[in-house]
Amino acid sequence: MSSAFSVIIDSLPYLLQGSFITLGIVASAMLFGLVVGIIMAVGLVYGNRFVRLIFSGYIWIFRGVPVVVLLFLFYFGIFTYLGLSFSAFTSVAVVLGMTTGAYQANIFKGAILSLPRGQFKAASGLGMSDFQAIRSIILPQILRMSIPAWSNEFSIILKDSALAFVIGAPEIMARTQFVASRTYQHLPLYITAGIIYFLLTWAGVLALRKLEKRLQIPGYSHYGS
Repeated sequence: MSSAFSVIIDSLPYLLQGSFITLGIVASAMLFGLVVGIIMAVGLVYGNRFVRLIFSGYIWIFRGVPVVVLLFLFYFGIFTYLGLSFSAFTSVAVVLGMTTGAYQANIFKGAILSLPRGQFKAASGLGMSDFQAIRSIILPQILRMSIPAWSNEFSIILKDSALAFVIGAPEIMARTQFVASRTYQHLPLYITAGIIYFLLTWAGVLALRKLEKRLQIPGYSHYGS
């Protein structure tokens, strides 16, 4: 028991350094997924049939294939085929970003469809182009309305980021596996890693809930809440 406690104390700074890598992956993936999700949501609602077909196919693929398969597929296959020399960190952030983008697209699509249709027509009546109406009227509202569902997506991506260790990204899980393989204290180290993931998830969701209350639109029920 004392040796397990000693290993945890000695390795904790090393594991916590991995939490910064994990948070970097999650932040990059969520922002990349935000851009992908908004573009696809707008395309799914306002695009023509061809655009809707392409975006729907993208969503089906990234929602239907396991993340670990996508990681191997892109890191060892597609990126190399395209001549892209991405690090493990960048590869994970891009793959998780594309994956969460598929889920965020449906979140934003639902938020757009929940808005009164008259808003878009009113913007057109004021002389705004479709792009101006979407950027100035539609997007500010759906971003605020989607925060509850977005916080759920944050916790999912944070947990999925643990798969990054399979391609060598030095995040929490990879560092835990490294220490456990050398000290043979697997159980206490994996419990420690689980606690770190739980605390990161709890802190992130709490921060997003505070942001949700701060940006709440009076008179609107939040989408996804």
